[in-house]
Amino acid sequence: MQTYTRTTIALAALLVSLAPIAQASADSASSAPVSSAAPGAVKTAVAPFAGVKAEEFKETDVWGRIRTGYAIPDIDNSLVGNHVKWYSTRPDYLARVSTRASRYMFHVVQELEKRGMPTELALLPIIESAFNPQAYSSADAAGMWQFVPGTGRDYDLKQNMFKDERRGVLASTDAALSYLQKLYVMFGDWQLALAAYNWGEGNVQRAIKKNQALGKPTDFESLAAHMPAETRNYVPKLQAVKNIVSNPAQYGVSLPVIDNQPYFTVIDKTSDIDLAIAAQLAELSVDEFKALNPQFNRPVITGGETTKILLPKENAEKFHVNLAQWGQALSTWTTHKITGAKESITTLASRFGTTPEVIRQANNIPARTVLKAGSTILVPRTSASIDSDIAEHIVDNAVMAFEAERVGKRGGKKMTNAQKVKAKVASIKSRMGRSSAKAKAPKRR
Repeated sequence: MQTYTRTTIALAALLVSLAPIAQASADSASSAPVSSAAPGAVKTAVAPFAGVKAEEFKETDVWGRIRTGYAIPDIDNSLVGNHVKWYSTRPDYLARVSTRASRYMFHVVQELEKRGMPTELALLPIIESAFNPQAYSSADAAGMWQFVPGTGRDYDLKQNMFKDERRGVLASTDAALSYLQKLYVMFGDWQLALAAYNWGEGNVQRAIKKNQALGKPTDFESLAAHMPAETRNYVPKLQAVKNIVSNPAQYGVSLPVIDNQPYFTVIDKTSDIDLAIAAQLAELSVDEFKALNPQFNRPVITGGETTKILLPKENAEKFHVNLAQWGQALSTWTTHKITGAKESITTLASRFGTTPEVIRQANNIPARTVLKAGSTILVPRTSASIDSDIAEHIVDNAVMAFEAERVGKRGGKKMTNAQKVKAKVASIKSRMGRSSAKAKAPKRR
Protein backbone atom coordinates (compact mmCIF):
# COMPACT_ATOMS: atom_id res chain seq x y z
CA MET A 1 0.00 0.00 0.00
CA GLN A 2 1.29 3.44 -0.86
CA THR A 3 2.49 5.52 2.08
CA TYR A 4 1.38 9.14 2.28
CA THR A 5 3.22 11.89 4.12
CA ARG A 6 1.51 13.82 6.92
CA THR A 7 1.22 16.84 4.65
CA THR A 8 -0.48 14.76 1.98
CA ILE A 9 -2.97 13.28 4.45
CA ALA A 10 -3.81 16.66 5.93
CA LEU A 11 -4.34 18.19 2.50
CA ALA A 12 -6.54 15.31 1.44
CA ALA A 13 -8.65 15.59 4.59
CA LEU A 14 -9.17 19.31 4.01
CA LEU A 15 -10.24 18.76 0.43
CA VAL A 16 -12.72 16.07 1.41
CA SER A 17 -14.20 18.25 4.15
CA LEU A 18 -14.82 21.06 1.67
CA ALA A 19 -16.45 18.82 -0.94
CA PRO A 20 -20.25 18.24 -1.13
CA ILE A 21 -21.45 15.54 1.24
CA ALA A 22 -22.88 13.39 -1.52
CA GLN A 23 -19.62 13.49 -3.46
CA ALA A 24 -17.60 12.72 -0.34
CA SER A 25 -19.78 9.68 0.31
CA ALA A 26 -19.29 8.47 -3.23
CA ASP A 27 -15.53 8.91 -2.97
CA SER A 28 -15.33 7.02 0.33
CA ALA A 29 -17.33 4.14 -1.10
CA SER A 30 -14.87 3.57 -3.92
CA SER A 31 -11.80 1.43 -3.44
CA ALA A 32 -8.31 2.14 -4.73
CA PRO A 33 -7.35 -0.20 -7.58
CA VAL A 34 -4.01 -1.96 -7.32
CA SER A 35 -1.56 -1.58 -10.20
CA SER A 36 -0.23 -4.66 -11.96
CA ALA A 37 3.29 -5.48 -10.89
CA ALA A 38 6.12 -6.33 -13.24
CA PRO A 39 8.65 -8.96 -12.17
CA GLY A 40 10.58 -7.59 -9.21
CA ALA A 41 8.02 -4.86 -8.65
CA VAL A 42 6.32 -3.86 -5.41
CA LYS A 43 2.54 -3.56 -5.62
CA THR A 44 1.28 -0.06 -4.91
CA ALA A 45 -2.18 1.39 -4.57
CA VAL A 46 -3.44 4.15 -6.81
CA ALA A 47 -4.01 7.35 -4.79
CA PRO A 48 -7.72 7.74 -3.93
CA PHE A 49 -7.72 11.53 -4.25
CA ALA A 50 -8.35 11.59 -7.99
CA GLY A 51 -9.67 15.15 -7.99
CA VAL A 52 -6.40 16.61 -6.73
CA LYS A 53 -3.57 17.52 -9.07
CA ALA A 54 -0.46 15.37 -8.72
CA GLU A 55 1.71 18.44 -8.10
CA GLU A 56 -0.15 19.07 -4.84
CA PHE A 57 1.06 15.72 -3.49
CA LYS A 58 4.56 16.12 -4.83
CA GLU A 59 7.46 15.90 -2.39
CA THR A 60 9.73 18.92 -2.61
CA ASP A 61 12.82 16.92 -1.63
CA VAL A 62 14.03 13.67 -3.22
CA TRP A 63 14.97 12.32 0.24
CA GLY A 64 11.30 12.58 1.23
CA ARG A 65 10.25 10.89 -1.99
CA ILE A 66 12.61 8.01 -1.23
CA ARG A 67 11.20 7.61 2.29
CA THR A 68 7.66 7.15 1.02
CA GLY A 69 8.67 4.21 -1.17
CA TYR A 70 10.60 2.06 1.33
CA ALA A 71 9.60 -1.57 0.79
CA ILE A 72 12.53 -3.80 1.81
CA PRO A 73 12.11 -5.41 5.26
CA ASP A 74 14.33 -3.85 7.91
CA ILE A 75 17.12 -5.63 9.72
CA ASP A 76 18.42 -4.59 13.14
CA ASN A 77 21.72 -5.97 14.35
CA SER A 78 25.09 -4.81 15.63
CA LEU A 79 26.47 -4.36 12.11
CA VAL A 80 23.70 -1.91 11.28
CA GLY A 81 24.49 0.01 14.46
CA ASN A 82 28.19 0.14 13.62
CA HIS A 83 27.52 1.52 10.14
CA VAL A 84 24.97 4.06 11.39
CA LYS A 85 27.64 5.34 13.77
CA TRP A 86 30.24 5.46 10.99
CA TYR A 87 28.08 7.47 8.59
CA SER A 88 26.46 9.74 11.18
CA THR A 89 29.81 10.79 12.63
CA ARG A 90 31.10 11.86 9.21
CA PRO A 91 28.91 14.80 8.17
CA ASP A 92 31.51 16.07 5.69
CA TYR A 93 31.51 12.72 3.91
CA LEU A 94 27.70 12.62 3.73
CA ALA A 95 27.68 16.18 2.41
CA ARG A 96 30.14 15.30 -0.38
CA VAL A 97 28.20 12.18 -1.33
CA SER A 98 24.91 14.10 -1.29
CA THR A 99 26.37 16.80 -3.54
CA ARG A 100 27.40 14.18 -6.10
CA ALA A 101 24.10 12.33 -5.70
CA SER A 102 22.11 15.51 -6.38
CA ARG A 103 22.93 15.19 -10.09
CA TYR A 104 21.62 11.64 -10.41
CA MET A 105 19.20 10.87 -7.57
CA PHE A 106 16.00 12.18 -9.15
CA HIS A 107 16.59 10.08 -12.26
CA VAL A 108 17.31 6.94 -10.24
CA VAL A 109 14.20 7.35 -8.06
CA GLN A 110 12.05 8.04 -11.09
CA GLU A 111 13.29 4.87 -12.81
CA LEU A 112 12.66 2.81 -9.67
CA GLU A 113 9.11 4.10 -9.43
CA LYS A 114 8.46 3.31 -13.09
CA ARG A 115 9.38 -0.30 -12.37
CA GLY A 116 7.53 -0.45 -9.03
CA MET A 117 10.77 -1.20 -7.17
CA PRO A 118 11.66 -0.22 -3.58
CA THR A 119 12.94 3.34 -3.58
CA GLU A 120 15.62 2.71 -0.96
CA LEU A 121 17.53 1.04 -3.81
CA ALA A 122 18.30 4.61 -4.90
CA LEU A 123 20.66 4.69 -1.89
CA LEU A 124 22.66 1.70 -3.13
CA PRO A 125 25.24 3.78 -5.09
CA ILE A 126 26.18 5.39 -1.76
CA ILE A 127 27.38 1.94 -0.68
CA GLU A 128 28.82 0.98 -4.05
CA SER A 129 30.69 4.08 -5.14
CA ALA A 130 29.71 7.09 -2.98
CA PHE A 131 27.81 8.16 -6.13
CA ASN A 132 31.07 8.62 -8.02
CA PRO A 133 30.56 7.50 -11.65
CA GLN A 134 34.34 7.46 -12.13
CA ALA A 135 34.83 4.93 -9.31
CA TYR A 136 36.94 1.91 -10.29
CA SER A 137 37.61 -1.10 -8.05
CA SER A 138 40.41 -3.65 -7.83
CA ALA A 139 37.96 -6.18 -9.29
CA ASP A 140 37.63 -4.05 -12.47
CA ALA A 141 34.17 -2.81 -11.44
CA ALA A 142 33.38 0.66 -12.77
CA GLY A 143 30.78 3.38 -12.38
CA MET A 144 28.38 4.36 -9.65
CA TRP A 145 26.69 0.93 -9.88
CA GLN A 146 30.06 -0.89 -10.08
CA PHE A 147 29.64 -3.27 -13.01
CA VAL A 148 32.50 -5.61 -13.92
CA PRO A 149 33.14 -5.90 -17.68
CA GLY A 150 31.41 -9.25 -18.22
CA THR A 151 28.15 -8.38 -16.49
CA GLY A 152 28.23 -5.00 -18.19
CA ARG A 153 28.26 -6.71 -21.57
CA ASP A 154 25.44 -9.02 -20.44
CA TYR A 155 23.34 -5.88 -19.99
CA ASP A 156 24.43 -4.23 -23.25
CA LEU A 157 26.79 -1.69 -21.67
CA LYS A 158 29.24 -0.82 -24.45
CA GLN A 159 32.90 -0.79 -23.48
CA ASN A 160 35.32 0.36 -26.15
CA MET A 161 38.19 2.77 -26.65
CA PHE A 162 35.86 5.78 -26.82
CA LYS A 163 33.35 5.12 -24.07
CA ASP A 164 32.53 2.86 -21.15
CA GLU A 165 28.80 2.79 -20.54
CA ARG A 166 29.32 1.18 -17.14
CA ARG A 167 29.99 4.78 -16.12
CA GLY A 168 27.12 6.31 -18.10
CA VAL A 169 24.27 7.61 -15.93
CA LEU A 170 21.36 6.44 -18.09
CA ALA A 171 22.74 3.14 -19.35
CA SER A 172 24.24 1.92 -16.08
CA THR A 173 21.14 2.79 -14.05
CA ASP A 174 18.91 0.94 -16.49
CA ALA A 175 21.24 -2.06 -16.40
CA ALA A 176 21.54 -2.07 -12.59
CA LEU A 177 17.79 -1.99 -12.05
CA SER A 178 17.24 -4.73 -14.64
CA TYR A 179 19.86 -6.86 -12.92
CA LEU A 180 18.36 -6.26 -9.47
CA GLN A 181 14.90 -7.19 -10.79
CA LYS A 182 16.30 -10.39 -12.23
CA LEU A 183 17.90 -11.25 -8.88
CA TYR A 184 14.68 -10.51 -7.00
CA VAL A 185 12.73 -12.83 -9.30
CA MET A 186 15.44 -15.47 -8.78
CA PHE A 187 15.44 -15.33 -4.96
CA GLY A 188 12.06 -13.80 -4.08
CA ASP A 189 13.75 -11.69 -1.43
CA TRP A 190 15.30 -8.22 -1.79
CA GLN A 191 17.97 -8.81 0.85
CA LEU A 192 19.17 -11.94 -0.93
CA ALA A 193 18.96 -10.10 -4.25
CA LEU A 194 21.25 -7.43 -2.83
CA ALA A 195 23.66 -10.05 -1.50
CA ALA A 196 23.75 -11.62 -4.97
CA TYR A 197 24.36 -8.21 -6.56
CA ASN A 198 27.47 -7.91 -4.42
CA TRP A 199 28.62 -11.52 -4.23
CA GLY A 200 27.17 -13.20 -7.33
CA GLU A 201 23.98 -15.24 -7.67
CA GLY A 202 25.88 -18.53 -7.84
CA ASN A 203 27.48 -17.94 -4.46
CA VAL A 204 24.14 -17.08 -2.86
CA GLN A 205 22.52 -20.17 -4.38
CA ARG A 206 25.28 -22.39 -2.99
CA ALA A 207 24.92 -20.81 0.46
CA ILE A 208 21.17 -21.45 0.35
CA LYS A 209 21.75 -25.11 -0.55
CA LYS A 210 24.20 -25.49 2.35
CA ASN A 211 21.65 -24.22 4.87
CA GLN A 212 18.86 -26.27 3.32
CA ALA A 213 20.98 -29.40 3.69
CA LEU A 214 21.47 -28.55 7.37
CA GLY A 215 17.79 -27.76 7.90
CA LYS A 216 18.57 -24.11 8.63
CA PRO A 217 16.73 -20.95 7.49
CA THR A 218 17.80 -19.32 4.23
CA ASP A 219 17.18 -15.64 4.93
CA PHE A 220 20.01 -13.11 4.60
CA GLU A 221 21.06 -13.10 8.25
CA SER A 222 20.98 -16.91 8.44
CA LEU A 223 23.25 -17.13 5.40
CA ALA A 224 25.66 -14.44 6.62
CA ALA A 225 28.10 -16.98 8.08
CA HIS A 226 28.80 -18.27 4.58
CA MET A 227 29.46 -14.81 3.12
CA PRO A 228 32.68 -12.84 2.82
CA ALA A 229 32.92 -9.82 5.13
CA GLU A 230 32.02 -7.33 2.38
CA THR A 231 28.74 -9.08 1.55
CA ARG A 232 27.95 -9.73 5.21
CA ASN A 233 28.15 -5.96 5.75
CA TYR A 234 26.49 -4.98 2.46
CA VAL A 235 22.81 -5.05 3.43
CA PRO A 236 23.54 -3.64 6.94
CA LYS A 237 25.29 -0.68 5.27
CA LEU A 238 22.25 -0.01 3.12
CA GLN A 239 20.02 -0.35 6.19
CA ALA A 240 22.20 2.13 8.06
CA VAL A 241 21.90 4.74 5.30
CA LYS A 242 18.18 4.00 5.07
CA ASN A 243 17.80 4.63 8.81
CA ILE A 244 19.65 7.95 8.58
CA VAL A 245 17.57 9.10 5.60
CA SER A 246 14.40 8.07 7.46
CA ASN A 247 15.13 10.37 10.38
CA PRO A 248 18.30 12.47 9.95
CA ALA A 249 17.65 14.53 13.08
CA GLN A 250 17.62 11.41 15.25
CA TYR A 251 21.25 10.82 14.30
CA GLY A 252 22.34 14.43 14.35
CA VAL A 253 22.60 14.53 10.56
CA SER A 254 21.54 17.32 8.22
CA LEU A 255 21.08 16.10 4.67
CA PRO A 256 21.46 18.75 1.95
CA VAL A 257 18.22 19.32 0.06
CA ILE A 258 18.00 17.56 -3.30
CA ASP A 259 15.22 19.17 -5.32
CA ASN A 260 12.52 16.79 -6.48
CA GLN A 261 12.86 17.74 -10.13
CA PRO A 262 15.06 16.63 -13.03
CA TYR A 263 18.67 17.79 -12.80
CA PHE A 264 19.46 17.10 -16.44
CA THR A 265 17.89 16.73 -19.85
CA VAL A 266 19.00 14.56 -22.78
CA ILE A 267 20.44 15.78 -26.08
CA ASP A 268 20.91 13.45 -29.05
CA LYS A 269 24.19 13.93 -30.92
CA THR A 270 24.58 12.22 -34.28
CA SER A 271 27.88 13.81 -35.32
CA ASP A 272 31.31 13.85 -33.65
CA ILE A 273 32.07 16.65 -31.22
CA ASP A 274 35.07 17.37 -29.01
CA LEU A 275 34.26 16.99 -25.34
CA ALA A 276 35.81 20.40 -24.62
CA ILE A 277 33.75 22.05 -27.38
CA ALA A 278 30.55 20.43 -26.09
CA ALA A 279 31.27 21.80 -22.62
CA GLN A 280 32.04 25.22 -24.10
CA LEU A 281 28.79 25.32 -26.08
CA ALA A 282 26.85 24.33 -22.95
CA GLU A 283 28.72 26.98 -20.93
CA LEU A 284 29.82 24.36 -18.42
CA SER A 285 33.23 23.59 -16.99
CA VAL A 286 34.80 20.44 -18.40
CA ASP A 287 34.63 18.85 -14.92
CA GLU A 288 30.89 19.49 -14.62
CA PHE A 289 30.31 18.23 -18.15
CA LYS A 290 32.23 15.04 -17.35
CA ALA A 291 30.25 14.56 -14.14
CA LEU A 292 27.09 14.19 -16.22
CA ASN A 293 28.78 12.37 -19.10
CA PRO A 294 31.42 10.18 -17.44
CA GLN A 295 31.19 7.40 -20.02
CA PHE A 296 33.23 9.33 -22.60
CA ASN A 297 36.91 8.49 -22.06
CA ARG A 298 38.51 10.25 -25.02
CA PRO A 299 38.63 13.94 -25.96
CA VAL A 300 36.12 13.33 -28.78
CA ILE A 301 32.52 12.15 -28.39
CA THR A 302 31.71 10.02 -31.41
CA GLY A 303 28.27 10.64 -32.85
CA GLY A 304 25.63 8.04 -33.65
CA GLU A 305 21.98 7.14 -33.29
CA THR A 306 22.50 6.10 -29.67
CA THR A 307 24.85 8.90 -28.58
CA LYS A 308 23.27 11.01 -25.85
CA ILE A 309 24.66 13.97 -23.94
CA LEU A 310 23.26 14.99 -20.55
CA LEU A 311 23.06 18.68 -19.64
CA PRO A 312 21.19 20.74 -17.05
CA LYS A 313 18.06 22.15 -18.72
CA GLU A 314 19.32 25.74 -18.72
CA ASN A 315 22.65 24.68 -20.21
CA ALA A 316 20.92 22.54 -22.82
CA GLU A 317 19.16 25.65 -24.08
CA LYS A 318 22.48 27.51 -24.19
CA PHE A 319 24.02 24.56 -26.03
CA HIS A 320 21.45 24.72 -28.83
CA VAL A 321 21.76 28.51 -29.18
CA ASN A 322 25.57 28.43 -29.23
CA LEU A 323 25.66 25.43 -31.56
CA ALA A 324 23.54 27.28 -34.12
CA GLN A 325 26.05 30.14 -34.07
CA TRP A 326 29.25 28.05 -33.91
CA GLY A 327 30.25 27.98 -37.59
CA GLN A 328 33.41 25.91 -37.01
CA ALA A 329 34.38 22.27 -36.98
CA LEU A 330 32.85 20.48 -33.98
CA SER A 331 35.60 17.87 -33.80
CA THR A 332 39.34 18.26 -34.19
CA TRP A 333 40.15 14.53 -33.88
CA THR A 334 40.20 11.52 -36.16
CA THR A 335 41.76 8.05 -35.95
CA HIS A 336 44.93 6.52 -37.33
CA LYS A 337 45.94 2.84 -37.37
CA ILE A 338 49.57 1.98 -36.59
CA THR A 339 51.03 -0.18 -39.37
CA GLY A 340 54.54 -0.83 -38.12
CA ALA A 341 57.46 0.04 -35.87
CA LYS A 342 58.47 2.99 -38.04
CA GLU A 343 55.38 4.89 -36.88
CA SER A 344 56.58 6.22 -33.57
CA ILE A 345 54.66 8.72 -31.49
CA THR A 346 57.30 11.30 -32.33
CA THR A 347 56.97 10.82 -36.10
CA LEU A 348 53.18 10.78 -35.85
CA ALA A 349 53.21 14.03 -33.89
CA SER A 350 55.29 15.66 -36.61
CA ARG A 351 53.07 14.26 -39.36
CA PHE A 352 49.86 15.54 -37.76
CA GLY A 353 51.22 18.88 -36.59
CA THR A 354 51.17 18.30 -32.85
CA THR A 355 53.44 17.12 -30.03
CA PRO A 356 54.12 13.64 -28.62
CA GLU A 357 52.69 14.79 -25.29
CA VAL A 358 49.36 15.69 -26.89
CA ILE A 359 49.08 12.29 -28.57
CA ARG A 360 50.01 10.45 -25.37
CA GLN A 361 47.51 12.42 -23.32
CA ALA A 362 44.64 12.03 -25.82
CA ASN A 363 45.17 8.27 -25.97
CA ASN A 364 46.22 7.60 -22.36
CA ILE A 365 49.54 6.18 -23.55
CA PRO A 366 51.94 5.63 -20.62
CA ALA A 367 55.38 7.19 -20.70
CA ARG A 368 58.29 5.08 -21.95
CA THR A 369 56.02 2.82 -23.99
CA VAL A 370 55.52 2.42 -27.73
CA LEU A 371 52.45 1.42 -29.68
CA LYS A 372 52.21 -2.01 -31.26
CA ALA A 373 51.21 -2.46 -34.89
CA GLY A 374 47.44 -2.70 -35.29
CA SER A 375 46.73 -0.14 -32.59
CA THR A 376 44.20 2.58 -33.41
CA ILE A 377 44.86 6.01 -31.92
CA LEU A 378 43.42 9.50 -31.98
CA VAL A 379 45.30 12.11 -33.98
CA PRO A 380 44.43 15.70 -34.94
CA ARG A 381 42.26 16.08 -38.03
CA THR A 382 43.88 17.28 -41.20
CA SER A 383 42.29 19.12 -44.11
CA ALA A 384 41.65 15.75 -45.76
CA SER A 385 39.53 14.50 -42.86
CA ILE A 386 38.01 17.74 -41.63
CA ASP A 387 34.44 16.79 -42.60
CA SER A 388 34.60 13.06 -41.84
CA ASP A 389 33.28 11.57 -38.62
CA ILE A 390 34.94 8.50 -37.12
CA ALA A 391 33.24 5.44 -38.61
CA GLU A 392 31.06 3.30 -36.35
CA HIS A 393 33.01 0.10 -37.10
CA ILE A 394 36.20 1.83 -35.97
CA VAL A 395 34.53 2.98 -32.75
CA ASP A 396 33.35 -0.56 -31.99
CA ASN A 397 36.55 -2.39 -32.91
CA ALA A 398 39.46 -0.06 -32.17
CA VAL A 399 42.14 -1.58 -29.94
CA MET A 400 45.36 -0.28 -28.50
CA ALA A 401 48.38 -2.21 -27.24
CA PHE A 402 51.71 -0.99 -25.85
CA GLU A 403 55.09 -2.44 -25.17
CA ALA A 404 58.10 -1.18 -23.26
CA GLU A 405 60.24 1.32 -25.12
CA ARG A 406 63.44 -0.30 -26.41
CA VAL A 407 66.89 1.23 -26.13
CA GLY A 408 68.15 2.26 -29.58
CA LYS A 409 71.62 1.61 -30.98
CA ARG A 410 72.56 5.25 -30.49
CA GLY A 411 71.74 5.19 -26.85
CA GLY A 412 68.76 6.52 -24.96
CA LYS A 413 67.69 6.15 -21.36
CA LYS A 414 67.38 2.62 -20.18
CA MET A 415 64.17 1.70 -18.37
CA THR A 416 64.36 0.56 -14.79
CA ASN A 417 62.75 -2.75 -13.80
CA ALA A 418 59.94 -0.83 -12.08
CA GLN A 419 59.27 1.16 -15.25
CA LYS A 420 59.20 -2.03 -17.33
CA VAL A 421 56.67 -3.59 -14.95
CA LYS A 422 54.52 -0.44 -15.03
CA ALA A 423 54.54 -0.38 -18.84
CA LYS A 424 53.67 -4.07 -19.01
CA VAL A 425 50.74 -3.63 -16.59
CA ALA A 426 49.47 -0.65 -18.60
CA SER A 427 49.57 -2.73 -21.77
CA ILE A 428 47.69 -5.59 -20.13
CA LYS A 429 45.03 -3.25 -18.76
CA SER A 430 44.54 -1.72 -22.19
CA ARG A 431 43.98 -5.12 -23.75
CA MET A 432 42.04 -6.77 -20.94
CA GLY A 433 40.22 -4.01 -19.11
CA ARG A 434 37.27 -4.06 -21.48
CA SER A 435 37.30 -7.72 -22.44
CA SER A 436 36.58 -10.07 -19.58
CA ALA A 437 35.69 -9.86 -15.92
CA LYS A 438 38.04 -11.51 -13.48
CA ALA A 439 36.50 -13.76 -10.86
CA LYS A 440 37.47 -11.63 -7.90
CA ALA A 441 34.90 -12.10 -5.14
CA PRO A 442 32.82 -10.46 -3.97
CA LYS A 443 32.49 -7.84 -6.78
CA ARG A 444 30.57 -9.77 -9.44
CA ARG A 445 28.84 -7.06 -11.40
